[in-house]
Amino acid sequence: MAFFKKINPFSKVNSDTGFGEQANRIGGRFVNKDGTFNVEKTGVSLFKNLSIYSWLLELSRFRFFLFLMVFFISENVFFTILYLLAGQGELQGYTSHQFWDRVMEVFFFSTQTFTTVGYGRMNPIGLYGNMISAFESLTGLLSFAFLTGLLYGRFTRPKAYISFSNHALISPFKDGKGLMLRMVPYKKRHYLTDAKIAVNVVIKEMEKEKPVYKFYQLKLERSRVDFFNMNWTIVHPIDEESPLLNFTEADLEPSDLELFVQVTGFDPIFSNAVTKRTSYTYKEVIWGAKFNIMYHESEDGNTTILEIDKLNDYEMVTL
Repeated sequence: MAFFKKINPFSKVNSDTGFGEQANRIGGRFVNKDGTFNVEKTGVSLFKNLSIYSWLLELSRFRFFLFLMVFFISENVFFTILYLLAGQGELQGYTSHQFWDRVMEVFFFSTQTFTTVGYGRMNPIGLYGNMISAFESLTGLLSFAFLTGLLYGRFTRPKAYISFSNHALISPFKDGKGLMLRMVPYKKRHYLTDAKIAVNVVIKEMEKEKPVYKFYQLKLERSRVDFFNMNWTIVHPIDEESPLLNFTEADLEPSDLELFVQVTGFDPIFSNAVTKRTSYTYKEVIWGAKFNIMYHESEDGNTTILEIDKLNDYEMVTL
């Protein structure tokens, strides 16, 4: 328990993080590496908890287009079954007498109706066939209107194209040491103006003989830049005001240390404010290392070369 007595008493506790403090009730990290919160909500109905629009917006590109394919095929399978149940006499224009060939003809007729293409070879002739095709045409129009809005929302949704270093480092800084992490805007034409960053740390301490989590906002060497278009190394000086002042490498694990990082700024391309978050647990903090330089002058001396693939390059040093 000696570790818990080492916390700098001059550090100011930040009580506005929104996270709980009881260590025996917290599972895993507070914030996931991708910036999402590591919380699973239960106790509400599926209907109340489900948000289809936000779920579709947050899907990865592969899963989103996979969803579109599954949705399109499922809808047409459903209407194909309705046409077959109504009877083959409800449609005309078949070219085959084989059952499965006719099933495929009905399926592709359904895709043409759903998309309002309508090549004209097959068409409904019965009451039920016309009713089903009319309903399918309406469903297709509504579906494509919804998907068009969804695609627009995904492509125009403001997003911070920022990559963070895989690790935070405890590095030499001035006459002492500092906590450092690095980030960079990785898109060629994306940059931020008026970029601001906040770094908080959570440390497990003993309070009234019980372990609790305490949150501290870290003072940074620089917390704002006018233009964020190059790499930016965030530095927290470990000085007399730092909650990490008395830390050693051996203290990282028992403290269950975790860093929360949030950067905000204005993206001129989206013409909107964007936010990006990440976190570092004690396992992702390397003691005694420093980042390598990731930019250099071009051969003709007319521009600066920023090597994004060197974001995580570091070398070990002596503190």
